[in-house]
Amino acid sequence: MSLKKRLQQQQILVAPGVYDGLTAALADAAGFEALYLSGAAVAYTRLGRPDIGLTTASEMADTMALIADRTTRPVIIDADTGFGNALNAQRTMRSYERAGAAALQIEDQTSPKRCGHLADKSLISADEMTGKIKAMADARASDDTLIIARTDAIAVEGIDRAIDRANRYIDAGADVLFIEAPQTRAQMQDITRTFGDRVPLLANMVEGGATPITDAQDLQDLGFSIAIFPGGIVRALARCAQDYYASLHTNGSNTPFKDRMFDFNALNDVIGTQDMLDLGKAYDG
Repeated sequence: MSLKKRLQQQQILVAPGVYDGLTAALADAAGFEALYLSGAAVAYTRLGRPDIGLTTASEMADTMALIADRTTRPVIIDADTGFGNALNAQRTMRSYERAGAAALQIEDQTSPKRCGHLADKSLISADEMTGKIKAMADARASDDTLIIARTDAIAVEGIDRAIDRANRYIDAGADVLFIEAPQTRAQMQDITRTFGDRVPLLANMVEGGATPITDAQDLQDLGFSIAIFPGGIVRALARCAQDYYASLHTNGSNTPFKDRMFDFNALNDVIGTQDMLDLGKAYDG
């Protein structure tokens, strides 16, 4: 089922963050219907750096292609600011779509952007953002490829201006709306009350971020259609990796840590090593 058709259902769509083929395969196996390729997660893992606009469009497209080779689940991909002006946003649409993305999320921050839950963000004009949305709509090869318009205006201009911007982004052709970092439950209710009957709405759950953390059922009850948990996997793995390296350094062995890790055979089972070896034999003639 396409992402576009799935969003016509009433039940909220939960999309966990992934950043490579392994995390995509694990999330797929866990039963999630869609995945979210987080630009922050790619910055954290590939660069070891914060989400401040350091990742490139080509790095994201390459990652998207590797994930599409590992799972058939629809993937929402973070397109940041479109990596430039409207023409850059068009190029980003084409390259991400070719790589297998089902939806592109573009935001109205200036470049270089910041994580939506960091302070001191700044915005481009609403006119410039609507131009990018229109350009992306003109460039997409399939109408099933969705444009998710994100505004970071709450932190910069307040909730009323964020709603004004969001209205313009819908008129420009956005298929899904993402008003980033509402600071209270009341603001979340303002968003769903204003737009819930017009387009699907996306909520972003960031542990330690500006938005009150809640669960998918509550977000559905509020009126959201998509819940993303973009960086949770990196925070979980980073904590585990920190403990792992400390244990190995202290003990000179992985034995004290063995109950918290796969052994060689268990990991091969998870990634389907024997299945791939058997498939290779089938082509040996």
